[in-house]
Amino acid sequence: MKKFLFLLCGLFLSLGAFSQAKFEKRELAFGPDQTLPYQILYPSNMEKGKKYPVILFLHGAGERGSDNEKQLTHGSKLFLDPSNQSKYPAIVIFPQCPANSYWSTVKIDRNTKPTTFVFEYPKEPNWPLAAAVSIVKSLVKEKVADKKRLYIMGLSMGGMGTFEAISRNPKMFAAAAPICGGADLHFVKKYAKKLPLWIFHGDADAVVPVRHSREAVAALKEAGANPTYTEYPGVNHNSWDNAFKEPELFSWMFSHKK
Repeated sequence: MKKFLFLLCGLFLSLGAFSQAKFEKRELAFGPDQTLPYQILYPSNMEKGKKYPVILFLHGAGERGSDNEKQLTHGSKLFLDPSNQSKYPAIVIFPQCPANSYWSTVKIDRNTKPTTFVFEYPKEPNWPLAAAVSIVKSLVKEKVADKKRLYIMGLSMGGMGTFEAISRNPKMFAAAAPICGGADLHFVKKYAKKLPLWIFHGDADAVVPVRHSREAVAALKEAGANPTYTEYPGVNHNSWDNAFKEPELFSWMFSHKK
């Protein structure tokens, strides 16, 4: 009986270690009237002095705001899963883009069918994207992040932000996974051979046309890259649900280093 209670106690302690891993609310004062809310998840049983991989996750347009909550709507459960935390310990950052801004510099015409997206990378980056990337850089400076294992992924508006972030920081990230996004094709050569990409899209996407991912893949291949591309037949804009279920998503991502 005592042995049983001892084992049971050990089990609860083990489960408790995982339950302690949760997102923590933070804010970054980036500039005058520029405050970026974000949530950060540290590995369970984080070891002092050890450097960890970092994943920057960019949400979609529907999760913009200032409540520092909505950005966790899609994707956060993936990182809170105890199995993933055990196999792939990492620091995960979920920033929240303000309601009046956008991760990517893109001109959007919603009066057309389908919606038209014209990317404008030659312009200065929107400050929320620059701020989000700066959080990752600060973790590297603090020597808690492994600069050889910095990853970025995002969905919809966040997929567009993912493409733009690697375009503006081609030597920074070890891998990228844009979901139902789009890119400025004129800048693909900047990162085509710098990092591996796994791109996702649903072929029935009525919000961000699938052609944006198809064209990005074609441009990457023309530039000498070999991106992984997964297109889901009959899937609308929520292709992130499918992408999150890909059994090799994390093993693929974490296999890459700078």
